[in-house]
Amino acid sequence: MATIKDIAEKAGVSSATVSRVLNYDNTLSVSDEKRQLIFEIAESMDYMPPRKRNIRKTQKKLRIGLVHWYTMSQELDDPYYMSIRLGIEKTCYEGNIDIIKIFLPDEYDFQNLERIDGFIAIGKFTESQIKKIMEVSQNIVFVDSSPMEAQFDSVIIDFEKAVVGALDYLWENGHRKIGYIGGRECIGHEKIALGERRETVFRDYMTSREMLNEAQIYIGAFLAESGYELMKKAIKLSKDLPTAFLVASDSMAIGVLRAVHEMGLRVPEDISVVGFNDIPTSKFTVPPLTSVRVHKEFMGETAVELLLERILKKRVVSKKVIVPTELRIRESCCKI
Repeated sequence: MATIKDIAEKAGVSSATVSRVLNYDNTLSVSDEKRQLIFEIAESMDYMPPRKRNIRKTQKKLRIGLVHWYTMSQELDDPYYMSIRLGIEKTCYEGNIDIIKIFLPDEYDFQNLERIDGFIAIGKFTESQIKKIMEVSQNIVFVDSSPMEAQFDSVIIDFEKAVVGALDYLWENGHRKIGYIGGRECIGHEKIALGERRETVFRDYMTSREMLNEAQIYIGAFLAESGYELMKKAIKLSKDLPTAFLVASDSMAIGVLRAVHEMGLRVPEDISVVGFNDIPTSKFTVPPLTSVRVHKEFMGETAVELLLERILKKRVVSKKVIVPTELRIRESCCKI
């Protein structure tokens, strides 16, 4: 039976660090990459805390598939989905549930899976991808999307309230010229374009205020590099630069902050910035980033609970859980 010391030696960290990571100590200063490595090593070595080893011997373990629409490297670029996955893994670990991780379902042979009690699918999926999953099990919970709501459970956030709340905050602080920096996504080998809810709500809000300026909407990818390039473009091309920008992800917002600094402007004195997701690094940017907080780990925990209801209680009526958000106000915004 593997020990914490065994995991620490393989990961190249102290036993104390391993213990704190496995106990989900959020105060520990360790990179997401190292945190993920420790979990992967613990799983590969079949580590189990002493207090749970007797439970393992007497309890039949459930086995679920965790299907991720991203690759592992893409996930590292977008901590939003990593946090959801960690919430799922934490709950499964505490409940003595085995997880089979599947990245990019198009490239995975689901028919090779042995016994699977159900799936949790993180992200967005095509009809053909969903069909492949359904062929193995009808017990499926989607996180961050809600396809086929009459049949499957889902856990999502209320994008409309989240975006409107952020824009109301800027409006109440005197901002009238508000720009948008965001991304769009595609799914499957077919590269099917997805609509972007944050962008849609932004357009509707600014139109209702008669303040929509199409020239101040910049679209790229949900990456820091894209936020950086789009902000530089906005500053160079705009003759009437917005006093504030809503940025669709904190990863992009980090790039935005750097671009503003390099272009000789200041946040928030010249440009106020609101991000989205409230990733752990948001409170450590310069200045600390105002952001819409999404309860990502809770979304993962809720997905496991829904799946267990399907498997153990044989629930047949589908559920759609909408998790609320909250605006974390920091120093990247100011009053006009």
